[in-house]
Amino acid sequence: MTDFTTRYVALGDSFTEGVGDVDPTRPNGVRGWADRFAALLAQDAVDDGGVGYANLAIRGRKMRGILAEQIEPALALKPTLVSIYAGANDILRPKIDIDALLADYGRAVARLRDSGAQVLLFTGFDARSSKVFGAMRGRTAIYNELVRGIAEDHGAIVVDYWRFAEYNDWRLWGVDRMHMSTLGHQNMAERVFHRLRGVQTPGAEPGPFTPPLLPAAPVVPRAEALKANAAWTRDEAMPWIKRRLTGTSSGDSLSPRYPVLVDPRSLGD
Repeated sequence: MTDFTTRYVALGDSFTEGVGDVDPTRPNGVRGWADRFAALLAQDAVDDGGVGYANLAIRGRKMRGILAEQIEPALALKPTLVSIYAGANDILRPKIDIDALLADYGRAVARLRDSGAQVLLFTGFDARSSKVFGAMRGRTAIYNELVRGIAEDHGAIVVDYWRFAEYNDWRLWGVDRMHMSTLGHQNMAERVFHRLRGVQTPGAEPGPFTPPLLPAAPVVPRAEALKANAAWTRDEAMPWIKRRLTGTSSGDSLSPRYPVLVDPRSLGD
């Protein structure tokens, strides 16, 4: 790949921090797609300098918090590639001014692009298969159109999560049903790498992406499904709702996982 992958900085919330991909050996106890994507970049590096990787994402952050806390530290690292996904936590709030929020987003993306970095943006996932989060589908669609406009205006690359139909399989989601599982993070890393490679090799684009082949899903008896739903409501949904009502976040006591550039090859498998 070209030299804009030599200093990669990941920005965002729990999606990019890696929540759902549990790894007690790593900072904050997670690995995530960005770690895995950085490892793929390192494997593909064409120069002896290798790849530097930083991850400033913190779970629970809303968009303006991400922009206020992460843009300046990211620019200080002089990145050649930045990924940013922000706004999912805002969309879930009762009230949101999507247009004003995305105007701020556009200005932040402009700053990143003006620094010389290439920028990866994400559309939001189409949660039509979720009874809980499917209600946000209309908001997410508006968000997505505004993100595509920002990418077009500033020459950023869009990773179109909305169209990744494999994520309608619950095996790509963690036990909290809000964050990707390890398999989901692995797949996302491959998706992002495939998208970047398609941009960087004009005239020799890779073929269509092939999602992982999964065995047939087990049949869960109705009684077990009801029991699992009750446990999820108690252990995952209610604490999440409580945090929203009290204005707290699961990321309040956390620091960025990799605030300075590290060699992804040094992080282990």
